[in-house]
Amino acid sequence: MINNGVNRKLTIICHSRNPEEESIEVENWLKATWKFLEHGISEILNNQNEHAIQFERLYSLTHDMVILKEGEKLYMGLVAIMTSHVKEISKSIEEATQGDFFLEELNRKWNDYKDAILNVRKVLLYMDRVYVIHNNKTRIHDLGMNLWRDNVVNSTQIVQSQLKKTLVKLVHRECIGEVINRDLTDNILMMLKDLGDSVYETLFEIPFIEVSAEFYRGEFQKLSEYCDCGDYLRKAENHLIKGLIRVNHYLDSISQKKIYNAMYKEIIENHMLRLIRIENSWLVTLFLNNRYEDLRNLYQIFSTYPNGLFTIQKDPMIFVQELLDMKDKYDSILNLAFNHDEEFHGVLDSSFEYIINLNHNLPEFLSSFLDVKLRKGFEGNSEEIILDKVMMFIKLLHDKDLFHKYYKKHLPKRLLFGKTISEDIERSLAVKLKRVCGYKFALLEIMVMDIKTSKEMLQGFYRSHAKLGDDPKLIFQVLTTGSWPLLRTTDSSCNLPVEVSALHEKYKSYYLGINAGKKLSLQPNMGNAEIIATFGNGRKHELHVSTYQMCVLMLFNDIDQLSYKDIETATKINSLDLIKCLYSMVFVNGKNIIKKVPMNGNISEGDVFFINDMFKSKFYKIKLETVATQRESEHEKLQTRKNVEEDRRPKIEAAIVRIMKFKKQLDHKNIIAEVTKELKSLFLLNPTEIKKRIESLIERDYLERDNIHNNLNRYLA
Repeated sequence: MINNGVNRKLTIICHSRNPEEESIEVENWLKATWKFLEHGISEILNNQNEHAIQFERLYSLTHDMVILKEGEKLYMGLVAIMTSHVKEISKSIEEATQGDFFLEELNRKWNDYKDAILNVRKVLLYMDRVYVIHNNKTRIHDLGMNLWRDNVVNSTQIVQSQLKKTLVKLVHRECIGEVINRDLTDNILMMLKDLGDSVYETLFEIPFIEVSAEFYRGEFQKLSEYCDCGDYLRKAENHLIKGLIRVNHYLDSISQKKIYNAMYKEIIENHMLRLIRIENSWLVTLFLNNRYEDLRNLYQIFSTYPNGLFTIQKDPMIFVQELLDMKDKYDSILNLAFNHDEEFHGVLDSSFEYIINLNHNLPEFLSSFLDVKLRKGFEGNSEEIILDKVMMFIKLLHDKDLFHKYYKKHLPKRLLFGKTISEDIERSLAVKLKRVCGYKFALLEIMVMDIKTSKEMLQGFYRSHAKLGDDPKLIFQVLTTGSWPLLRTTDSSCNLPVEVSALHEKYKSYYLGINAGKKLSLQPNMGNAEIIATFGNGRKHELHVSTYQMCVLMLFNDIDQLSYKDIETATKINSLDLIKCLYSMVFVNGKNIIKKVPMNGNISEGDVFFINDMFKSKFYKIKLETVATQRESEHEKLQTRKNVEEDRRPKIEAAIVRIMKFKKQLDHKNIIAEVTKELKSLFLLNPTEIKKRIESLIERDYLERDNIHNNLNRYLA
């Protein structure tokens, strides 16, 4: 037990005494005090002292040492005692690795150690709150954790290896249905978490994910070979649910996501081909055999995973390619076995017309398919063959106007950003679309011609301005008003940086000198730029930005921080575009090259912006997309379809008026037949919509209904 010979009361030093004697007396007191404390702290670490009176005496002495400016001696002494104690524990733990109760011994020692550290801190509370904080030392609890981590868990490869192997083995046993000591496992995992994320990840999370993935890989590879679809899905759902319960019990939220991703990959993703992709996939089998319960299971499994339901949906490239392959297959059968029989080919085309129009997404899919091919290229010299095949499907398409809507979005981006493989192919396709689909597609050809004319004009400009050099720093594209869907009728101009503005004025003067009487208006919303930016520590990145983003970023060459109002005034960008522009540079992960104060999730007039000098990216080239250029959402798709339906109404009404003006009077049935015939090159009409448009024209006195025969309508001059 503790020697009670040390008196807490300090000797009162009289002025008449020798200073040297006083110093010796204080030094002797400190030695005796430390010896007493050393013994007491050691007993606490060994859980041999729990008497409240002794705790109070120890606390008083540590308090006095700090008051006497001996906090350093006290702190370093504590570190030495704790280090020695932990090393002794490490030896016994290492010996336990050879036995069958390694985890039990580790858990017992850990629990004793935690209690001891708590009691040590009670005794040294004044030092921990005053000396440690003021001198930026490690707090006692953290010191204890660090010493345990470095001297016990990470002390030798033997302990690390045994701990890793034992933990993973325990959890794996539970995977296969065995009962394990969950409390023991929980305590050890909590210990690893207390020691830091890196310890937890290295000794448990990473090996656990690897072993789990290996287990599920083997288990479901065997199941996929002998199970039918229903059994596989039921077992998959069962394993995923049990796995989710298990990881919720053992792991934190971040680890849960990682292990669930690994499980999903081995159970579902690696068997995706058989599940939903190939022609005779299980998904097709389930639909053909009305297996509603199994379809429900499939839906439940995919819905629990991010983007899982999107995976079930057909990829546009795969869907269109499969249609092309299927058409090739049956064309070959008719040509080789049925002597090119035209009647059979007619039946085949009718069948394909029915099939492709069952999918209301096909107009978008066909446009997306062409967009990818015209960006990335065709295999070999197959472009004309593939384009002719796709044109055949477009010809059979009922909603040609919806296809036109999507194609009008894709084509300008290819042309303006130089992403097309060939302008000649683009023009050839535009001509084919105009021939098959009608006058509405004529504007596509004008777009292609605009780009060709702009290139010729640009070459002439740089030839006439030799001092600017051969390598054009600024590329101008002159677009015909009314032909490009992205052109704005409202003012979208902005203040360009001085370096850009001067060159822009020169080109404008050159162009108008050749094309007298024409008018040019700047469309910065359609432009882009490449900027070399230097961040903290000299890190350089090539930024691919919009014109608006360029205008904002160039402002920071001259000033460190700018308010929203400063940027708005300097650039003259309208508020909606400016907010989108700033949002894409502040809040998009991996592309947040600008920071703002306050960082509250939105852009407002009171914000102050500055360059993010700490910005890092593993990529040298970084493309900064604005909010508006991101992939079309489901809501936007619905809006596109709604816009198309609204665009159809005046076309239907115009067709009705033209027909009635010529025929003078017709009944409902014949009006529907005539209008459908006239507009079938653009879209297939619903008779109900034609009836609605007839009623609208009657209300506006373009037509009138016969008083006797309600089904008969007359044209009103």
